Amino acid sequence: MARLSLLLITLVCFTSQIYARTLEGTVVSGADSTALVGASCRLLSNGAYVTGTTASQSGEFSITTDLKSTLTLEISMTGYSATNIIIDEGSKNIELGTIYLDEGVELGEVTVSANQVVHSQGRTIVYPSAADLRASSSAIGLFQKLPFPGVEANPINRTLAVDGGSPVILINGVPSTMDDMNALQPKDIEKIEYSRFTPARYADSGKTGLISITLKQRSDGGQIYAWGRSAVNTAFMDANIRASYHQGPSQFTLYYHPSWRNYQDVYDNVTESYIGNDFRVDLEEHDRAPFNYHFHNISLKYDLSPSAKTLFTATFTASPSFNKHSSIADVTDSQLGQYSNSNLSKSRTFSPSLDLFLRHDFNERNSLEVQVVGTLTSNDYRRNNHYTFADGTANSYIMNVDSRRRSLISEASYIHTFSERTTLSAGFQNTISRSTNTYLTSDYKPVLTENNNYIYARLGQNIGPVYLSLATGAKLFWINNDVNRRHFIRNLSSAQISWNINEQWSLQGSVRYTPAIPSLANLTDYRQQTTPYLVTNGNPDLKVAENLLYSLSADFTYRKLTVSLSTLFADMHNSAVNNVSYLGDGLFLSQTVNAKYRRVYQNDLSLRLSDIHGFGANLYLCFCHYSTAGSDWRHHLNSFDASFTLWWNHGPFTIAYWRKVPGKYLNGHYVGKEENGDALQLEWEPNKHFTVGASWMYMFDSKGTRYPSWNYSAVNPSYSERYIKNNANMIVLSLSYSADFGSIFRTSRRNLNNSDRGSSLLEM
Repeated sequence: MARLSLLLITLVCFTSQIYARTLEGTVVSGADSTALVGASCRLLSNGAYVTGTTASQSGEFSITTDLKSTLTLEISMTGYSATNIIIDEGSKNIELGTIYLDEGVELGEVTVSANQVVHSQGRTIVYPSAADLRASSSAIGLFQKLPFPGVEANPINRTLAVDGGSPVILINGVPSTMDDMNALQPKDIEKIEYSRFTPARYADSGKTGLISITLKQRSDGGQIYAWGRSAVNTAFMDANIRASYHQGPSQFTLYYHPSWRNYQDVYDNVTESYIGNDFRVDLEEHDRAPFNYHFHNISLKYDLSPSAKTLFTATFTASPSFNKHSSIADVTDSQLGQYSNSNLSKSRTFSPSLDLFLRHDFNERNSLEVQVVGTLTSNDYRRNNHYTFADGTANSYIMNVDSRRRSLISEASYIHTFSERTTLSAGFQNTISRSTNTYLTSDYKPVLTENNNYIYARLGQNIGPVYLSLATGAKLFWINNDVNRRHFIRNLSSAQISWNINEQWSLQGSVRYTPAIPSLANLTDYRQQTTPYLVTNGNPDLKVAENLLYSLSADFTYRKLTVSLSTLFADMHNSAVNNVSYLGDGLFLSQTVNAKYRRVYQNDLSLRLSDIHGFGANLYLCFCHYSTAGSDWRHHLNSFDASFTLWWNHGPFTIAYWRKVPGKYLNGHYVGKEENGDALQLEWEPNKHFTVGASWMYMFDSKGTRYPSWNYSAVNPSYSERYIKNNANMIVLSLSYSADFGSIFRTSRRNLNNSDRGSSLLEM
């Protein structure tokens, strides 16, 4: 009996150890790295205390718990700013490493805590500070204040850019859009993971960098958030509405994002020439080009999680939109004299889609995700370019086309965790589509089909403070555009290394190969005349652009200062550029062709300083050198651009100023200048439900938004200037409202894009 009792006790203890997990780490001072003896380490579940301990003489702590759910580790010490660390659900032991606490700044009974910045597996993880959350009424406003090198947050357009490109955005692991992110409240954001490196799973998406947002966990209940803004002195309106409710295993979420513009004071001034072997014409054009559009992005999402291991999600999305552009121009033509030109184009698009997603975790080491997305797209495009000449004659160039696209996107993704330091992921993506373009002026009705496949594998490995990632994949793309068939097979590969030298310094490096396969629209062979001198067409003979990208960056963090320096070199062969050539008889052909190469050297510096008695600043500087060449031409360009944000928060008031110093970019013969912009913002939060804001945009700029561009082509040299006076000295008022009744447990993990945004239509 004694032996049996001993055996039972041993089994109970052993079983308990199997299902328990241990959290270990070391707490030190951020000022001098000395151990913080006696620091409080408390483990919380949904805000309730679970267990706790204190740091030893060496600053080390160890906490064991049987709970597998998501937990919060709260670490605090008198005289230091507390920090919270989210412990993801699971049963694996976790080594948290060294945790640094900064000295707290006491303001009466309020402690202003700094952002906690962690570098892990090639990513920068930031837990936003109370000060930054208090000074931010929107997600864009929060990103303006966070230490993410290479990220530019534009409060006017409400967009994010990473090294000039659009990033992959994840919200609780779900690939999301800027509309989804703009519908979030800063107070709901627990942490943000950032990388300038695009993960292998999304290497085929054309995105740059990764932003992963984790929301705070909530229990049953609901939430409503509504935000809107409108200009006092022009037709300008944006809004975001998000309503959600969670009960038991189910969650319902409704998103609605409308946007409207009606701009009448839009002006284009163009000087250009068409130069052939035996023909030349010089044109000077001055026109007013008003436009208006409205779109309504609506989605309804249902999540079902019958157990901790299984999640099913269904999302229905509908995005009706309408665009109208017109222009009335006076033209001086060296061949035809003076005449008038009126152009009217309209587009109406509707793209309903249904997204079905299933995730199942077999155990702590293996999980599988499967998804299918179906989209039906209809696009009716009308364009009439009408010329009236001095002798009374007239001519019109009409492009009326109805486009219908049906597509099915599917993906299977598998993740295996060998250990705390080693992970393997692999997956397969497929897109099949059928597009029909009906050209109403000629009864030409081509059918275009595509079968796009991407298979990948990625291995991640931690070796002490160094993290390595290796990935490779295959892109297989079949296309049939009525009379031409193309078949592309290309490799996508990448390597990444990250070295966390200490709490202050970290280094990252990467090399990527990402081929750019021509789009369905650019491969379509259908010639159309759009002006008296210009004919446009796709190019079925386009080659794949081969792109190699090398990057190296160093980050330094000391208390409230963050500095980052990075350099990037992009070398693209067979780059796709627009080209104009002479056909004869006074006609010229515009189409996409392959250049020899396009090379970009980019160096940038980011500086951030925050939480200085409510003040903060973020500065971004960038210098680029562009070089590109074709068979008989070569161009170079140097460019400098910058942006900075200054802000100050005191109680319910926040004042901020943002300014963009636009740079130039070169692609082929074309040089464009980025959009200018500045905004002075004042916000008042009278209570926890409302925030009232006022902004002065494009201050002291009589032309508003400006878009100058140049074309250095020997056949079609030109200079163009567009400016939108409606934006000049624009006063914008905003209002947001939020209410919680209970709270929401957000269970969504991951899905593909919720709709197919591809197009087979080449619009002029």
